[in-house]
Amino acid sequence: MIHHRGRVEVICGSMFSGKTEELIRRVRRAQIARQQVQVFKPIIDTRYGVAQVTSHNGQGFEALPCADSSEIAVRLAPETTVAAIDEAQFFDRGIIGLTERLAERGLRVIIAGLDLDFRAEPFGAMPDLICLAEEVTKLHAICMVCGEEATRTQRLVNGEPARYDDPIILIGAQERYEARCRHHHSVPR
Repeated sequence: MIHHRGRVEVICGSMFSGKTEELIRRVRRAQIARQQVQVFKPIIDTRYGVAQVTSHNGQGFEALPCADSSEIAVRLAPETTVAAIDEAQFFDRGIIGLTERLAERGLRVIIAGLDLDFRAEPFGAMPDLICLAEEVTKLHAICMVCGEEATRTQRLVNGEPARYDDPIILIGAQERYEARCRHHHSVPR
């Protein structure tokens, strides 16, 4: 099935909020509807395998690892009607123009990514993608300190909050990160 109108859907939130799980749910439903789906991921994300996107609860889906947005454009099959991009915050800013071009060509573009980095500052191209999207879904995790809704990602180094001047990108999961609410999120300067 070809879409008559392209659209951009963004799924965002902190780590452990279910972004990849929601992306997988949407692409599986697209497959049931006999749509041609391709899933892309950044080549630097090897946490759960190179050629697969996997949620923290173990759900997985085949994905093409790409170094940058231009590689996504090259690897996109002509018959694809749904392009899903996981961990979009790790892609270069070219992802913005690519997303717009795909939607203009009539594709449904599903993007998942962290809206905030560990400092609680806008992450990569995500703010622009959120603004361009027809639909934005912001998911929340559970604060590991108090159990309230978590909107932040707390990076830990030896069990302590990472410092503000630490590198922005550090791939990891439960061993390095926790979901936190605004009140319990800490980034020493």
